Amino acid sequence: MKSRLVIQMNQQTVLQYDRNIRMPGKQRQFLDKMDVDMDHGFTLDGQLFNDPDSLQKGNYVALRLIQAIQDNNKGMINAMCAYLVTRFPELKTIGFEDYGKKVKINFSFD
Repeated sequence: MKSRLVIQMNQQTVLQYDRNIRMPGKQRQFLDKMDVDMDHGFTLDGQLFNDPDSLQKGNYVALRLIQAIQDNNKGMINAMCAYLVTRFPELKTIGFEDYGKKVKINFSFD
C-alpha cells in the first residue's frame, strides 16, 4: 500500500495526503459519526440515497473534499482525506475532472 493518497484535478496533482498520520480518538469518533449521519441518507448529484453503500458515501465525501480544497479549508481537507483512507485502505488516487457545473470522480485502487 502506498503511504500517500494522491488527489488530482484535471490530471494535475493538487494534494498528497499522508495516510500514516495518527488520528486522535476524537477524530476517529468524528469519522464514525460521519458514517452514522450518512446512513440516514443524503442527496448526491440531485439523487436521493436513502440507504447508501460505502462507494456512494465515498463519492459524497470526495465531493466535500474537492469543495474543501477549493475553499482552502485545511481542517475539512484533513477530515475528508482521513475518512477516505480509513474506509478505503486500497485507495491510491482520486481524480476529479471538472466539466463546468459537473465534476466527474474517479477512484483508483491498488
